[in-house]
Amino acid sequence: MMSATILYIEDNEQNLYLITFLLENKGFRVCAARDGREGIESAARLLPDLILLDIQLPLMDCYEVARRLRDNPRLNRIPIVAVTSYAMAGDREKAIASGCDGYIEKPINPETFVQEVQRYLPYGKGGEEAP
Repeated sequence: MMSATILYIEDNEQNLYLITFLLENKGFRVCAARDGREGIESAARLLPDLILLDIQLPLMDCYEVARRLRDNPRLNRIPIVAVTSYAMAGDREKAIASGCDGYIEKPINPETFVQEVQRYLPYGKGGEEAP
């Protein structure tokens, strides 16, 4: 099995540390970007298998980042999952409408988080549990 590369766009150090730890512990390669602009540049350079995207970002919000990723022909097939504590009515729909494939609420559950993420990975990239 090839190890998947996951780009995590997140400005909160504690969230970045926890999610990176959980994913690397399961053999994933995790690359971090601290804001939306850096995230878009990193995605273009890395061509990751999956992008995890915090909703509250400096410089550019997650919705704008997702739209820009979807507008780029080299990046528009990469699954994007919003990870957010902004679990208010309409947020999930807004994230999906902007181009996200999924939505995981914070605080994350360390017991199930990696499995949730794996659902969005292409088959053969650590997502074997996917149907």
